[in-house]
Amino acid sequence: MDKISSPAEFQVAIQSPRLTVAVFKADWCGDCKFIDPFMPEVERNYADKLTLVEVDVEAVGEVSQEQNILGIPSFVAYSDGRELVRFVNKLRKSRQEIEDFLNRASEVYRSIHK
Repeated sequence: MDKISSPAEFQVAIQSPRLTVAVFKADWCGDCKFIDPFMPEVERNYADKLTLVEVDVEAVGEVSQEQNILGIPSFVAYSDGRELVRFVNKLRKSRQEIEDFLNRASEVYRSIHK
């Protein structure tokens, strides 16, 4: 997963016509560490459908504020600079919940890009 280290990088990532899902995280976040072991496999499984990017809320806090990220880890899907759908709350997220969200994001993306 590519790491976003500046607001400019974030803007470039979300402007892509491809479905891009930003994963908002922080090093100190226990629930973020919980998803770390399985996220590389999830990313491989969805590589043909979307691009995952990691946004460290500490490194680029202004992006998190602009995107109204209130809990982490959070997932927000974008295409062509527009937010399509989000999975944002302060609860721990299971692999199944994350995959369900990615499937939903893919469906929304496909419905727009027919």
